[in-house]
Amino acid sequence: MRSRRTFLRHLGGALAAAPFLSSLAPQLAQVDGFTALRNGVGTFTQRGGTIGWLVTDDGIVVVDTQYPKSAPDCWNGLRERSDSPLAMVINTHHHGDHVGGNGVFAQYTDRFVGHANVPDLMRASAEEGTKEQKTYPTETFQDTWSETVGDETLTLRYRGPAHTGGDAIIAFENANVVHVGDLVFNRAYPFIDVGGGADSKNWISSLETIHDALDDDTIVIHGHGNPEFGVTGGREDLLVMRNFLEALNEYVTQQRQAGTSLQEMKQKEVLEGFEAFNFDWALSLSACIEAVYRERTG
Repeated sequence: MRSRRTFLRHLGGALAAAPFLSSLAPQLAQVDGFTALRNGVGTFTQRGGTIGWLVTDDGIVVVDTQYPKSAPDCWNGLRERSDSPLAMVINTHHHGDHVGGNGVFAQYTDRFVGHANVPDLMRASAEEGTKEQKTYPTETFQDTWSETVGDETLTLRYRGPAHTGGDAIIAFENANVVHVGDLVFNRAYPFIDVGGGADSKNWISSLETIHDALDDDTIVIHGHGNPEFGVTGGREDLLVMRNFLEALNEYVTQQRQAGTSLQEMKQKEVLEGFEAFNFDWALSLSACIEAVYRERTG
């Protein structure tokens, strides 16, 4: 099973090496990686997890920060769009491709918001000797958090362990845009971070709860995506992710009951009905199978 550090190295390398993956929303993306969505809310795609942003006259909000090398491009692009101060940074979870650029943005704000579990998860996953070099959330929440910036209200919610043990869902209430972080790898094999507190069954329940709270006009920002489908979509994408996780759990359960070894299980090349997930991507079905197997066997 790949460690979190190996996963991030492979993912970062894949996104950097493949030009067509430098933006995972080809139907909307602009040359500089910025895509405006609605009411001052947009995305930035370059290397790592999708950055969400809000630009208002009273301040700028950034959701996730990618890596130290790509974060300056995001900030410079935002500066071209607005001279408002950076009000805060929000982290959807603790993985390096979402928080690695925090230090870049720390030059412009001291407000970093994340779920209460994120600081400890960041410390636990840090490379040896780098814990003190990290920029951690300075404000945390347990269940919900809300604040108004300009004419937009941001609400953060935690639905329990899913992709990790600290996944925040960020709603731009007035724009009706929701950033779900890595709760959705849009038509792509996900990373199930068992060591970081993942729970694939509760992940399924969380996706259903989020889906039911949204409407057909909601724009959903995903953490990662198949280039054919992009990193933005609607609430129906949450159910595709749910269906994949359900099929994955069912496969592992059936194979365990049949006495199949883990190595034999991992020979599965594709789950029926989810062929679109099987593209040139840093993550694999075999890693997903092993993660759920580890959940079941402790």
